[in-house]
Amino acid sequence: MTATAVLTARALLLDMDGTLVNSDVVVERIWRRWAGRHGLDGDEVMTVVHGRQGHASMALLLPDRPMEQNHADNARMLAAETADMNGVVEVPGAAAFLASLAGLAHALVTSADVALSTARMAAAGLPLPDVRITAESVGASKPDPEGFLKGAADLGVAPEDCVVFEDSGAGIAAGHAAGMRVVGVGPRAGVHRPDALVRDLTQVRAEAMADGTIRLHIG
Repeated sequence: MTATAVLTARALLLDMDGTLVNSDVVVERIWRRWAGRHGLDGDEVMTVVHGRQGHASMALLLPDRPMEQNHADNARMLAAETADMNGVVEVPGAAAFLASLAGLAHALVTSADVALSTARMAAAGLPLPDVRITAESVGASKPDPEGFLKGAADLGVAPEDCVVFEDSGAGIAAGHAAGMRVVGVGPRAGVHRPDALVRDLTQVRAEAMADGTIRLHIG
């Protein structure tokens, strides 16, 4: 799909980090520190962690480590990330875009847990959608489609009638695996073949239609 497009949906499913909230500086700080503790290359680690729950990233990076250690380590990482909001800002256009969705079917679908997602959205000055799928809501991390499918189900909308907004390879793969169209947001998204691509959310406009659908003007 070209950079200029019109998509129609009955619901929107929105990732948080990299899509609504720019938390890259915190993610880099926390995960590069973790990489150093485990003797891993920081650049390689950063190619893996975006979009996934921490324990899923650890399983890929330390495949021989027991999962119970990954889950315990992930809990410590989440606590560290939740305590560090230095540099967390909105993705340009996120506040206006969320405001335009008032009364329209949409949900947050994030690999962060409740505490981290609440803290980061607040730090970026963004309101939390009423429907939220967090790490506690699912049994499998992106790129598994469970989170997006649960978001669609909670909104009462068929997967094929949803549009996902994502920045990461894992998230874009999850959206496509759920049978949904995906709008890629930001520089990470372009290499993962989203159905449409925007620099940031200033390039998206949502229009409510008389039949309850959402028309997205992209580009």
